[in-house]
Amino acid sequence: MKYYIGIDLGGTNIVAAVVDENYSIITKASTKTNRPRPAEAIADDMAAMALKAVEEAGLTLDQIEWVGVGTPGLANSETGIIEYSNNLGFENTPMAEYIRRHIDKPVYIENDANAAAYGEYVAGAARGAKNAVCITLGTGVGGGIIIDGKIYAGSNFGGAEIGHTVIQVDGAPCSCGRKGCFEAYSSATGLIRMTREAMEQDASSKLHTVSEERGGKVSARTAFDAMRLGDATAKRVVDDYIKYLAAGITNTINIFQPDVLCVGGGVCNEGDPLLVPMKALVEKEVYTRNSPKNTKIVIAELGNDAGLIGAAFLGAAKEK
Repeated sequence: MKYYIGIDLGGTNIVAAVVDENYSIITKASTKTNRPRPAEAIADDMAAMALKAVEEAGLTLDQIEWVGVGTPGLANSETGIIEYSNNLGFENTPMAEYIRRHIDKPVYIENDANAAAYGEYVAGAARGAKNAVCITLGTGVGGGIIIDGKIYAGSNFGGAEIGHTVIQVDGAPCSCGRKGCFEAYSSATGLIRMTREAMEQDASSKLHTVSEERGGKVSARTAFDAMRLGDATAKRVVDDYIKYLAAGITNTINIFQPDVLCVGGGVCNEGDPLLVPMKALVEKEVYTRNSPKNTKIVIAELGNDAGLIGAAFLGAAKEK
């Protein structure tokens, strides 16, 4: 049996896992990222969590093939350098080198959304596909693209930023500096923004009731829950959200025409009230709507484990 280490470096947590050749996670170890702090200190903790996971798996480093890391930002998979990550405050950080100081194994670095997409490709909702796109609806909109079984990152490792394509010219501002991005409308953050705006415009909406029941909190679930109570304003918010989501997904399919497009993130837990109308809009609008073979839209299967499994198999992706 072969074993690999996958590390998911996030803005909040560092998670390391030992993964076997059958894509099964054997053990995990995690700690807080505690940013901002020096990159070398973060790398020390990444290596420590990896070594802890190996120990808890009852293995030794001799049994580990390589280490893979998924990180936010521009990750140069050829040099092992994180060229830029605004979330972590990294610039030209030689992360692979830092980790090899503790673990004398090959170290592979990749953008975290790309790693998650690769995880779904090898072991999740996109397995068996030749070409796949994975979109994650979270704080932002993450994208990962697999073409002919290989991760597509562009000539400067900044490819697959699907969330920063514009679907509403001069629309809502996005954190990237543009206006009207897919991310500004279809992320959980965007849905929360639209929900708050609707609450400001309609003081009698059940959106207020749902929010008050949760201590005044507004989440990505608020509009869906109020819609289920029969609230018309909430239904408009949900309908608008689905319209924007379908537009972004249709654009992505029109460009890449993948075998499979998988969608992940907490918003997808809404199930059919989200997916059925979204798929209907995409099927109506996609350019290849008359084709006998169209992209299959599916829900991501691996959740937070996608990035760990994908990172663990970056060495296999590199070999391809």
